[in-house]
Amino acid sequence: MPYVSSSWVRLPVMLAGAASFVLLGTGAANAHVKWFCAFDVAGQPRGLEQVLCTDFELLTGLALVCLMFGCLAEGTPLGTAILNALDRATAGVRDNSALIVRAVVGFFLVSLWNLGGIILTPELKTDIAWIPWLQLAMAAGLLWKRTLPLTAAGIVFLFGLAVWNYGAFHLADYPVFLGVAAFLALTAFDRTLFGQRPIDVVRIAAAITLMWASVEKWAYPHWTDPLIAAKPAMTMGASPELFMQAAGVIEFTLAFALIWTPLVRRASAIILTAVFVSAILEFGKVDAIGHSGIIAVLIAIAADDARVPATRRDVVLTPVYYASALMLFLGVYYFAHGVLYGSTYGIGASMTGLPVI
Repeated sequence: MPYVSSSWVRLPVMLAGAASFVLLGTGAANAHVKWFCAFDVAGQPRGLEQVLCTDFELLTGLALVCLMFGCLAEGTPLGTAILNALDRATAGVRDNSALIVRAVVGFFLVSLWNLGGIILTPELKTDIAWIPWLQLAMAAGLLWKRTLPLTAAGIVFLFGLAVWNYGAFHLADYPVFLGVAAFLALTAFDRTLFGQRPIDVVRIAAAITLMWASVEKWAYPHWTDPLIAAKPAMTMGASPELFMQAAGVIEFTLAFALIWTPLVRRASAIILTAVFVSAILEFGKVDAIGHSGIIAVLIAIAADDARVPATRRDVVLTPVYYASALMLFLGVYYFAHGVLYGSTYGIGASMTGLPVI
């Protein structure tokens, strides 16, 4: 067996412990704020000059160090041993990952049918009577492989209906639904999408969803004020401002990690699963239903044993790609909001007349 330096063993344990401590506090922030608090998508987001402050730079710098360390460790005997252990531990899940996703998505759709008046996600309300019955029929379509494309088409249809009613900017929170639809259709036909396997397609969609959601935490930190007021312990003594910055950075970094090297993305999927499950313990049934689909996807990602050996080039390029992704999502979010809603990036839009979920 190859020798593994004790420093390579101690450092990951220390980082994992620190990350777990931070995530215990930020897990509750990953409950989707639009499901529990007042929000105004058209309201003025916080100015970029306030988002890109010193604390933000320090937090992203620390996150980048962790990412680079993960890439660096991946090419060592320790990294290989961890991947081998993950392969053994998740073999049963991997062999049944498509079935798990189908079962959980079925639970999600049946739950929507039972609740009624919802298009795909809790804050998207509707009074169209036949939508719950469509969702029940879509759940039934998950029972047979040949009918999976019908369920996929139903998800795309409901996503389009939600865009029609709530706008494209609002639905930019949820591209993971399109990823799940693609996963189901590709699984049914045993196909890839431009060379990307079904799990890769839904993994990219989940990463985009979570990176976009993290920008929302920086742009509208005041949306979470009622949650922090109700559960002040979740900030672990930090100011609400710093807490939301940290929650956004952690979410963005873990989401970015989903599209990075094999060990990094599998570790990220495991951590994100723990975060979403901890949020369910805090916020209950609505959060369990709303996040069930992405949890199933994350479990499948954690079990995926596809490997492309990490290289030193990956370590060197990590800051470039991470910074590019960060600038891209911030830029697109603020530019799109400005075009659609005429934002001037002022502070704190009026909360009068906001919908309360």
